[in-house]
Amino acid sequence: MLTSKRDVARELARRYSTMTLEELDQLEDMLIPYKFSKGELIVAEGEICTGPMWIDKGIVRQFYNKNGKYVTEHISCEQRMVMCIESLFLEEPSYLQMEALEPTVIFELPKHRLEEVAMHSVNIQILYRKILEESLITCQQHADLVRFESAAERYRKLMHTHPELFLRVPLVHIASYLQMTPETLSRVRSSVLV
Repeated sequence: MLTSKRDVARELARRYSTMTLEELDQLEDMLIPYKFSKGELIVAEGEICTGPMWIDKGIVRQFYNKNGKYVTEHISCEQRMVMCIESLFLEEPSYLQMEALEPTVIFELPKHRLEEVAMHSVNIQILYRKILEESLITCQQHADLVRFESAAERYRKLMHTHPELFLRVPLVHIASYLQMTPETLSRVRSSVLV
């Protein structure tokens, strides 16, 4: 866990774009920290997502309601960005909800402020673009996973890329994320050698 806005700004610059000290100061200034309790909604259905969020501590589940059932769209943990991308771009109420599955600390980059600063800084533009690219790639990878892979292969890939989720996230959410029932996940887990 990073402890200050400066640490988060440095990590974002390290990961997404090199920065001058002035740009690092601007990035630090726009970060807004939030703390959420386990089970607390970060974005509720009908709210507008106002910016990409860096998860400093905890796990965030994105989900939606489909015919009275909650479907997990995405699960993100520390050192990742999370956002409701359609709501963010269109500035419209979100169908997706975001919930803290553990006590969670996030740092938001408000979209309007980010875009304002990016007008005058190529490095901030690059950072913003790379954050959005990463989000789109992650969405596409998950879509391809559920479209093209068997239940066993979906499980294997998630175990390979994010084994920590199986220790920290209720299996009902993992099953939903992998688009299988909890019973199917249980059968797959007992039959698959990772």
